[in-house]
Amino acid sequence: MNVVRRSVAALAAATAVLGAAVPAVAASPAPSIPDGLYGTSDPKYDGVWRQSLALLAQDTVGVKPAAKAVDWLAGQQCANGAFAAFRADAARACDAKLAVDTNSTAAAVHALAALGGHRTATGKAVSWLKSVQNKDGGWGYLPGGASDANSTSVVIGALTAVGEKPGGVVKDGKSPYDALLKLALPCNGDGAGAFAFQPDKKGKLAANADATAAAVVGALGKGLAGDAAKPTDTDLTCKNATAPEQAARNGAGYLVKALAKDKHLTSVLAGAKPQPDYGNTADAVLALATAGHGDKAADAMRWLETNSGAWARQAGPAAYAQLILAANAATFDYNDFGGQDLVKLLNATGPKPAALPTSGAYPSESSQSAEDHSAKKGSGFGVWWIVGVGLVGGIGVGFLISGRKKKAQP
Repeated sequence: MNVVRRSVAALAAATAVLGAAVPAVAASPAPSIPDGLYGTSDPKYDGVWRQSLALLAQDTVGVKPAAKAVDWLAGQQCANGAFAAFRADAARACDAKLAVDTNSTAAAVHALAALGGHRTATGKAVSWLKSVQNKDGGWGYLPGGASDANSTSVVIGALTAVGEKPGGVVKDGKSPYDALLKLALPCNGDGAGAFAFQPDKKGKLAANADATAAAVVGALGKGLAGDAAKPTDTDLTCKNATAPEQAARNGAGYLVKALAKDKHLTSVLAGAKPQPDYGNTADAVLALATAGHGDKAADAMRWLETNSGAWARQAGPAAYAQLILAANAATFDYNDFGGQDLVKLLNATGPKPAALPTSGAYPSESSQSAEDHSAKKGSGFGVWWIVGVGLVGGIGVGFLISGRKKKAQP
């Protein structure tokens, strides 16, 4: 997704397993949530990202979002076309102090393009993305930052969403696919076939499951919603990758192996023990389904059905959106996902949709149970808890904002 592929809101779900390590942050007063925005946690670091994922997921399954939800997202755009993670006062012009970023901008393009009727806005956003493309053909989270697999992939998806051919978007003769190929690990040694987030300070590449899931989708020219691709029996044996399609196959092979042992991925945050990584597992499922290997992700999808409920309730709309998109790509039933209707739960985190699908069993919003609406309550911890942990652990602001640089291990 993506997300993606992980928003800070989704990352904040770590509080469910790590506890309130920063009580002072947990006790912070509830943030003011703008009308039309999904979720109840502080949107400072992920407002545009979670809104975009929510709208994209709703559109994917045939829900027509409320006009004010769409208007809120469109209203976050700056005059130059870029989006920041969140603008508390959208009526105020963007200035140089505002940290606009590629991930928020690309995610907004995904959603607005899918919804239709926003060609001017998406055109300006894509023009801005092109203006900050790096010389290696890729993108970093912030303009001018070193290219990373996740940011490059989410921008590829945005380009595709508006009808652009990513391979034709070049800087100094390099395309986004060239940037991804540079981040693909060779077929020998640890992490064979995976993608790295970025090279380390010595230029070495280290396998990263989060980056690999994003890059598989990006290398195939797809977006945050992935694709319910026709199943294929293409060999996933790692081979020298000189084209993005082979790099995607290699990455898919790595993800299959990463999921094989526990049926899920794990994550490591500073000062904490490895924990199941629900969001990246959903992303891995979506990547494999998009590559035509959804059958090899079925066990992971069933694991998510059984185990992701508490995480999704804690993380909110971005998490429900990730699960919906993964289930859709893998052809699982998002209306009966471990006994829960993911679409109803997502709808309950934001304004009442303008219209529900004409097919399928969708009770009216007024008949939803208290349990369904519990998703609106959110958490007293949320983003600020993770910010505190991240700063204490020295992770860095780029990681905190994008959720991308976390070590994801099989």
